[in-house]
Amino acid sequence: MNNRKTVFLSYAGLLLVAIIWGLAFAVVKSALDYMPPVYMMAFRFTLAAILISLVFIRRFRTMTKEELRHGITIGVFLFFGYLTQTIGCKYTTAGKNAFLTALYIILIPFLHWIFEKKRPSYRVFLAALIGITGIGFLSLNGDLSVNIGDVLTLVCGVMYAFQISLIDLWSKNDDPVSLAILQMITSAVLSIIAAPVMDGGFPYQAMRTDVILGMLYLGVLSTMVCFLLQTVCQKYTRPEPASLIMSSEAVFGVLGSVIFLGEVLSGRMITGCLLMTAAIVLAQTGGRTGNKES
Repeated sequence: MNNRKTVFLSYAGLLLVAIIWGLAFAVVKSALDYMPPVYMMAFRFTLAAILISLVFIRRFRTMTKEELRHGITIGVFLFFGYLTQTIGCKYTTAGKNAFLTALYIILIPFLHWIFEKKRPSYRVFLAALIGITGIGFLSLNGDLSVNIGDVLTLVCGVMYAFQISLIDLWSKNDDPVSLAILQMITSAVLSIIAAPVMDGGFPYQAMRTDVILGMLYLGVLSTMVCFLLQTVCQKYTRPEPASLIMSSEAVFGVLGSVIFLGEVLSGRMITGCLLMTAAIVLAQTGGRTGNKES
């Protein structure tokens, strides 16, 4: 396979990831009617952890102590990201949940500034200002109050920004597949521990065909397959266009909520979505100055 074809297929793979993750917002929103949020996380991460461990079982023999420490740390941020996102989706719309989650795209350049001492360009600062305005249109009610679901989703965006930035920082020297395995296992263990504490007894009412199919979608496609695809495809793509493609997850999330859940977008929400889209594009095309800050 020539290099050009490999790059094209890698970008196509990232687009597939964005579609699967975007449609997952509607799946999560529907399943929350029967499945408590933390049990949902326990199901999806446990299934993903078992499958990815079986596929790459030989990786356990070569994992280093550094990879173990890094993978667990990233997994903690992943767990809290999904926790706040899933609970947040219970109290807000799937469409808003998708776009507010995309806050991580705007935050990542600033975390690079902290971790790697590379100052973002002025366009990233402008993107942050536009993004905050978009968040206001999406989240603030008429009396300027904020929905708890929107607040939790914004916290989720912060957690994802740290998770992605740490992957970028540590995967330079660590095996990315080992990091993916450890993320899944860490998130699964934390979810299993937290589920009975936060959600109470086992949700037997969730043993319905549609909910089980939804859990399979989340566990196999949205978690295991997408994380592996992302890891492999990003190896052959440049970070800026790759991030732009991945950020289309928010657009597919809104489309999924409208098509499958019948959610209606108000003019205010559409304005907020457009502002967030502009901020995402600016943040990813602004690049970094490369200047070292002491």
